[in-house]
Amino acid sequence: MTRHVQVLNPSRSEQVLLRARWCSSFACRLRGLMFRRKPGPGLVLVQAHASRWDSAIHMWFVFFPLGIAWLDDSGVVIGTVLARPWRVYVPSRPARYVVESTPDLLECVGPGDRLEFRDV
Repeated sequence: MTRHVQVLNPSRSEQVLLRARWCSSFACRLRGLMFRRKPGPGLVLVQAHASRWDSAIHMWFVFFPLGIAWLDDSGVVIGTVLARPWRVYVPSRPARYVVESTPDLLECVGPGDRLEFRDV
């Protein structure tokens, strides 16, 4: 069964950023948003533990830019980037969660914000 969560930013008045698919399996994380023509709902890629390399993302076969936020074990944003197609992005510090959404995400979240996930 597919799990969906709301991504909230209590650091900025509990603003609901997006509804996202929870991707904790290898297959879900690998597929991500590849081969889609529109972003649709966002994704939360969940790693077993914090790591720079395991939380790196690729934009191969993703045909639109994405707003990316990397979070540490406690949900604090440690980095953001506007990811463009056909590139690879690695966070500057180990991350456990990667939030992928439209570029608008970058207007609502920044380094130091603490994000929360609530089941839908």
